[in-house]
Amino acid sequence: MWESWLPVLFALIVELSACWEQGEPLWKLPGLPELSEFVLKLELGETLPPESAMLPSPSPAPALSPPPVFEESLPPLPELSEPPAPMPEPTPLPYDFSGELYTRRTELEPDISALLGEELCQTLPAEGPQILIYHTHGSEAYTPSEGWEYTPTDEYRTTESARNMIRVGEELKAVLEARGFRVLHDTTLCDYPSYNGSYSRSELVVQRYLQEYPSLAVVLDVHRDAIGEGKEAVPTLTERDGERMAQVMLLTGTGEIGLEHPHWRENFKLALRLQGAMNAAHPGLARPIELVPERYNQQYTTGSLLLEVGSTGNTLPEALSAVREFGESLADVLGELPLALEPLPEQGERTS
Repeated sequence: MWESWLPVLFALIVELSACWEQGEPLWKLPGLPELSEFVLKLELGETLPPESAMLPSPSPAPALSPPPVFEESLPPLPELSEPPAPMPEPTPLPYDFSGELYTRRTELEPDISALLGEELCQTLPAEGPQILIYHTHGSEAYTPSEGWEYTPTDEYRTTESARNMIRVGEELKAVLEARGFRVLHDTTLCDYPSYNGSYSRSELVVQRYLQEYPSLAVVLDVHRDAIGEGKEAVPTLTERDGERMAQVMLLTGTGEIGLEHPHWRENFKLALRLQGAMNAAHPGLARPIELVPERYNQQYTTGSLLLEVGSTGNTLPEALSAVREFGESLADVLGELPLALEPLPEQGERTS
């Protein structure tokens, strides 16, 4: 029996020698199925192929596709645009903290008065990127309207970046850059082709950016809400100078379900400050903040928020109008933050 293996061993030695001399990776050797089939033919007494058939083909073997590892498939990190205009000196903002500031799905009852009395802890870096915009559910889309149609990949979803949340993120980025902030926008579709696991994939995105740019102080995950289903999709609407626009909602988590989340109070304080600024500048724009027991990848910075821009029943133009107004209020609030003159901590010092 062992004599039948001699041709196989000979072929393997030839393959190894050729790969070694040509600097080829060893994974170009015949696969286990091919060798098994060859040995089976030997055991059945079939005629051995000529020696030349066992030698490597003179044409190069096609490169094997690597396994589908999401982190390796991420596109290169974007670079900052041209240096923005200097930020003007901030003027004291009017805030309106009346009415219903937040709703909660948690057991916690935060002391809102105490939180509003505390200073924000966020500090903007004097150099490097300051704000990251990304999308856990980037393929989310709105009710199609005339001139804003799209090819759906699922109900109220599309991979067309000009019609989904990528377009909304670009609008927010433009507003912030016009106000002098340094902004990065990641356009990875973390929810396509599979919706399941979106937050695990977007967590890799956030970690990757914070490792490359530890200067990032504010991290925004931009979504749209889903109210109603199918034809019953409900919009969230307000008006500004007679223009219909969607409403926006901030969501912050507490980590109550057993996940470490030491920064939730700082995230929530920033959300409250934004809520007060929007209420004063654009009454009706903001829905109450939603406080939830999850953490939604907000554990990595003190300035991480999830933003819901409109709902399935809104149109994309209504969402764009809303995110422009939100962007102005965000710029107002961030403009009051001090600049960090010292280098920010390295990524390893952040909470994981």
